[in-house]
Amino acid sequence: MAPLTRLEAEARSALLDVHHYAIDLDFTRGEDTFASVTTIRFTARRDGDTFAELRPTALRGATLDGRALDPATLADGRLPLSGLTAGTHELRVTADMPYSRTGEGIHRFTDPADGLTYLYSTCFLADCPLVFAAFDQPDLKAVFDVTVTAPEDWTVLGNGSVTPVAGRPGVHRCATTPPISTYLMAVAAGPYHSVRTEHAGLPFGLHVRRSLAEHLDKDADEILDITRRCFDRYHEIFDEPYPFDSYDQAFVPEFNAGAMENPGLVTFREGYIHRSAVTDSQREVRGVVVAHEMAHMWFGNLVTLRWWDDIWLNESFADYLGYQVLTDATEHRPWVEFCTDQKPRGYDADQRGSTHPVAPEPDAVPDTASALLNFDGISYAKGASALRQLVTWLGEDAFLAGVNDHFTRHRFANATLADFVDSMARASGRSVPAWADAWLRTTGPDTLTPQIDASENGEGWRLRLAHAGARPHRLRLGVYDADGAPRARHEIELPAAEGTTEHTFPGPRPDLLVLNDGDLTYAKVRLDPRSWDTAQRVLSDLPEPLTRTVVWNAARDMVRDGELAPAAYLDAARRLLPAEPSTAILEAVVAFARGPVTDRYLTPEQRPAGLAALSDLARDLLGAAVTDPARRLFAARTAIDAATEPGELRSWWEAGTVPGGPVLDPELRWRLLGRLAVLGATTEEEIAAEAARDVTANGEEGAARCRAALPDAAAKEAAWRAMFDPADTLSNYLFAATAQGFWQPEQRDLLARWVARYFPAALGVAARRGHTLGVLAGRQAFPRGFTDAGTLRLGEDTLRRDDLTPALRRPLADQLDDLRRALHVRGR
Repeated sequence: MAPLTRLEAEARSALLDVHHYAIDLDFTRGEDTFASVTTIRFTARRDGDTFAELRPTALRGATLDGRALDPATLADGRLPLSGLTAGTHELRVTADMPYSRTGEGIHRFTDPADGLTYLYSTCFLADCPLVFAAFDQPDLKAVFDVTVTAPEDWTVLGNGSVTPVAGRPGVHRCATTPPISTYLMAVAAGPYHSVRTEHAGLPFGLHVRRSLAEHLDKDADEILDITRRCFDRYHEIFDEPYPFDSYDQAFVPEFNAGAMENPGLVTFREGYIHRSAVTDSQREVRGVVVAHEMAHMWFGNLVTLRWWDDIWLNESFADYLGYQVLTDATEHRPWVEFCTDQKPRGYDADQRGSTHPVAPEPDAVPDTASALLNFDGISYAKGASALRQLVTWLGEDAFLAGVNDHFTRHRFANATLADFVDSMARASGRSVPAWADAWLRTTGPDTLTPQIDASENGEGWRLRLAHAGARPHRLRLGVYDADGAPRARHEIELPAAEGTTEHTFPGPRPDLLVLNDGDLTYAKVRLDPRSWDTAQRVLSDLPEPLTRTVVWNAARDMVRDGELAPAAYLDAARRLLPAEPSTAILEAVVAFARGPVTDRYLTPEQRPAGLAALSDLARDLLGAAVTDPARRLFAARTAIDAATEPGELRSWWEAGTVPGGPVLDPELRWRLLGRLAVLGATTEEEIAAEAARDVTANGEEGAARCRAALPDAAAKEAAWRAMFDPADTLSNYLFAATAQGFWQPEQRDLLARWVARYFPAALGVAARRGHTLGVLAGRQAFPRGFTDAGTLRLGEDTLRRDDLTPALRRPLADQLDDLRRALHVRGR
């Protein structure tokens, strides 16, 4: 299907007003296709031509104002509507539509645990034509009436409350929606297990497939409590009440994103329903996602972007509010996880060649294909960080006043960056347009580097702060003594100009100076040599976790920029983390140490020492004195991932537990068996036995990952064919699992022959299978562990090809940027 261009969308929006969709979906027609009948009422403002989008397996018929249209005119997903006259019209389209295995359109999943089938829709960003005929662009909002026919024992969910149709078994009608965009239409159908309640006069529901019922029931009280608390908090800060008639949250299989904010029916990746033990930070992340998606009911659903250059109006706001509202409404403190995990993704994305402004110029997002690629760490984490800085600058009261003005002026309509900036300026009286130009229209992170001088009499000190970048910043300086005790905090403002500013403060020179203490702005910060020396002694003793996180992030950036040796970072992690109380910090530091540092920045000769350091850390955290289950679970995962010999892992496998805990639940069993596979210490027979023990979708993925990890040429070739053979039998999740298992740094000699094969194979699968598999081929199937000039050259040759799809081009370019950075770090 040809992507919709911005110019086409503007022309169609100038021609049409769309009023109403009546959609009938029949899910009783077999395993391959479903029936879709769409009736659209719209008005043409003048005479003209346009088109509707549809991607069927068969177009059964189409009429415009009762006049038959030729089905043969449907081409490239577009049905021409020629000769429209000014006035009202009705388009009716009947089609057979394809079920999906890639999480796009109507995804169909059969549960291996019990053979039951589940369906759910994903209409985002340009996939609603896989479900119904539409004028598919966000600024042509309309009212939706949806009817679903399904097997009689199925649950049906939609954007509004669902009621059975009297006298028509299996037929369900969803309540009429307010005006919403086409990408937000949603249904789910299947024998879902549900937990229902009511809050604030509205029905609330949680839904999951039946084989996960016990796990949902275990967590339902926690999820519903967070849902109610966040719902109430949004009603405290927003003047506009929740705009829909119900609130369902469905945790669905093989979902591509973390979640999707469909009005009244939020769909989540079902991994948020935990079937195995998790850490406290993992539970906190689930809470953030619940709060994030609820924020979209206002930012995105009530007020919607006009075109996809303004996705930050959806995602940056939902990200900021997700973290802030969970902080306000619960005992969680999720800004630590944001700083440790989410924000580094923004920094990383912002330093690649594919970086883009938070709010790009409209012509920088010329079509829907390019828009899809901008849902990244910049639109989420960097945008949320910019908003946090805006709140710091304006104050929360002025910020919320601007938000509420924005909602009032654009209720159930569309808005742009200019509209939002105008509301903020009206509410605050500040020069928000200048702030927006500096923060939202520019790329790359600023860098702040301190130089500290003590006065001769020791009664004051001077900070010379080098500012590489041109954004204004309001930030906090944390001043700490040699034992880590906080001495003072100072607020400073930096102008929107590159250069060095000087600041003087009373008291003796700091032993540790933390720029951006509290993480209130978005900038890379450096540690002066004395501060880094002090941090290496006292970092885990600093009282505030956000302070510790800012210091760890500074060290992370210094490693990535070639200013701190990777081995020095590993040494600091090994010494400091046993005393670190925050699980979120533990997980983030070790993830960076185990991933980029050990697998890419260290040479193959250095890598065993890096893994040994992480194994020693895990051993400390599994000591008898450590009783916290979250820390022991984290330590067990680290020990498994860093193991270079199978002996201890094999003893845990046979005992079914790590000595002193945790017990090997399904997640840990697959993790451990996967590491044994990498080390050549298991067999196909043992993998098959474990798959028979865990007859679930997770078990299928675990087995695929383990089989692909076996250090055997035949096993590798079988995994390769499964991923890249034109038969294309793998679902999105099984493709990802197989790719994750395939490339292992321990198996470089065995895998070398597949490196050159990867690039044409990825090109082929992206061309055949579309956006989701193209992205997975670039992100998951890239040859990890081959940090060398030859792999870089092959990738650069591929990027020069004209037949590279956008879905593959962006992740492949990002992988090559990361590879260049790794080579630079090694060279330093």
